[in-house]
Parts: sequence; structure tokens; C-alpha cells
Amino acid sequence: MARPLAGPQTLLRTLNGRAILESLARRGPLTRAELMSETGLSRTAVTQVLRMLEGSDAVAAAGVDRETRGPAAGRVGLHPTLGFAAAVHVEPSAAHVALVDATGAVRVENHGPLPSRGDRVGPVAELIEACLERVHGPLHITIVGVPGIVTADGSIRDDQGPDGGAFRSALASRLGAPVRVENDVNLAALAELADGRGAELASFALLLLDDGLGGGIVIDGTLHRGFSGVAGEIAFLPQTPVPIGAPVLGDTVVRDLALAHGRDAEQSIHEHLDAAAEGDEAALAMAAEMGRRLTIVAGSIALVLDPEAFILGGVAAHPVLVDAVARVADEYAAQLPMRFLVSTFGPEAPLVGAVQESADALRATVFSRLVPSVERGSLLGQADR
Repeated sequence: MARPLAGPQTLLRTLNGRAILESLARRGPLTRAELMSETGLSRTAVTQVLRMLEGSDAVAAAGVDRETRGPAAGRVGLHPTLGFAAAVHVEPSAAHVALVDATGAVRVENHGPLPSRGDRVGPVAELIEACLERVHGPLHITIVGVPGIVTADGSIRDDQGPDGGAFRSALASRLGAPVRVENDVNLAALAELADGRGAELASFALLLLDDGLGGGIVIDGTLHRGFSGVAGEIAFLPQTPVPIGAPVLGDTVVRDLALAHGRDAEQSIHEHLDAAAEGDEAALAMAAEMGRRLTIVAGSIALVLDPEAFILGGVAAHPVLVDAVARVADEYAAQLPMRFLVSTFGPEAPLVGAVQESADALRATVFSRLVPSVERGSLLGQADR
């Protein structure tokens, strides 16, 4: 009976297998020559690892390369049945679901309303299950972005109070797969960090205005969630004339501003800003006040964290509000210079971040299962020879 592989050989083959899987996830189907170039492995090593990965249904043939000169070479890609992750953005009145494969590609999307109060697990689960009916493969993990404070254990604190992790636990039980809950603005900041305006910044603060104002803080290339998940709750930073504990900007605040300036309080922030763009004087006055409040929030953050830049997202990226912020920032530039940029992703930033995080989590989950199982099979096979 042959002796099993030595430990270092097993470790090396495991690392080689993970390198090949990561290359296929990042680049899509590749030939053996392309995998050699991507990983730095020899042809023999690539061939051996691919043989093992094919045996565990981790990879499969994916067509032929007819673009390069010489004989046509077969491509190999990740197996189409490896499974999926669900990325979910929960808004106050609706949820958006994207089903993602290990390459990060969105395979199916779904969108539907949510009740303003009560159970959100059922409607979110139904949206995910409807997506799964359209593909072939299991669900491995779900990343959910929600408004509100999210603690390290996945508990949510929002306007309905703390849930003690009930939402995460109930959704995981319904789906039969792990669920990770994250603050939606933090996901938007991660999207900017990975592929947006923050990709080339060492530190930045994302100021995202939607129905409320939230912040995503990145320090030295790492998202800062805070000890209890409160980092980024910038809507409650004190400033005159706002009472302590009251939000400085958001739907409720804009309704009050509309009443004060003689405009329709039922119109959205976007509608007021669009009116300002057309020259409405009352709407322009509202925009100026919103710009002042947003800039003071940024100044408060700057005095504590001194980020390289501020990224304006959501409604804050509206050109009228961007201009209003720039004008106020110019007034303070001599005492406190601040740099403002506009978000790459707009209102879709939280979902983009959820997609990125879910793809990363899926790869970590699936690849860690595949490579050790391949190695165990290899050891047993050699022991039998």
C-alpha cells in the first residue's frame, strides 16, 4: 500500500487548486496555457489540478479558443452547478434581489414590495425563491443590506426597534443557508471601495442621502463599522438650528423645509431638486439649506477623521445639491479644506456592494469545500494503489 502524500505536497496542491479556481472566477473560462500564465504554475501542475477539480465537479469544459493562432485549445471554466449567492437590498417599502454565481455575474434579478410594518422575512424569501426556480444549483449564502444599525451578531436596530437577530435567523431557517446582514450604506461604501470613486483613495466617507442620511466610513482601505455598528449614523450629528437627537436631513426634514418655503410637502427630494434646477426660487432656497447641512456634517467628520475625500451618493449626487455643497465648502475652504466626489453607482450602490460581497462569500464557501475534498479524494486514491 502506497504512503500518502507528504504534508507540504498536500498543502501545495491545495494552494494550486485554490489559485486555479480563483483565476477562473476572476477571468472566466481559460485554456491551460492561460491558466499557466495567470497562476505561474507549470503545465504539469495545471493538468494535475484540473484533473482533480474535474473529478469533483468543480470545473467543466467551456468551449474552444479559436482566437489565438495555432491548434484550437479547449477552455475550462467553473462548473455551472456550483451554486449561487443571493444579494438583497431591503429598502423601506421594497426589496431588490440579485442571484450571483461564483464569477460575480448576476444571473437573475427580482424586485417586489415590502410591508411598512411586520414580517419582512416572508416577502424577501419569496423573491429569492422565485430567482432560484429559474436556475440550476443550490443557494449557499445570502447577503442582505438593510437600513438601520447592524451589530456584529447580525441584529438590526431600526425604527421598529432592535430585533435581536430574529430577521437573520428566520431568513436563514427559511432558505436553508447562512444569511449575513449588513448596513446598506456600508455596502454602498464597499462598492465604491472596490470599483468606484474610492478605489484609489486611502480613506473616504460616503454620504448617502435617500429617505434618510447615512455614512459609510473607510479608513486605510478598510470599512469602519464601529464597536456596536453605530459608525456612520451621521444623520444625528448635532448642528444649529437642529435640536439634539433630531435628524439633520432626510424625507421628514425636507417635508418641513418644503412647508417653510411654501412648496408641496408631499413632493420627493428629487422633485424639489429638479424644480431648483429649473430655477424655482423656493426650491433653490431649500437646496441651499440642504447643501449647508450636508457640508456641516462633512465638516464634523473631517475634524475627527480627516478623510481624503467625501463621496456624495444617492440623492446627494443630484447636480443641484452637488453645486450647493460646493458653494458652502468654498466658504470654509480656508479653515477646513474638503474634497467632494460624486458616487459611481448612484442609488444602486447598496445592491452593487451586496453583489460584490455575496460573490466573495460564495467563492470562499464553495472553494473551501471543493479543494479539501479534492485533496482527501486524492489521498485515498493513492493509498489504494
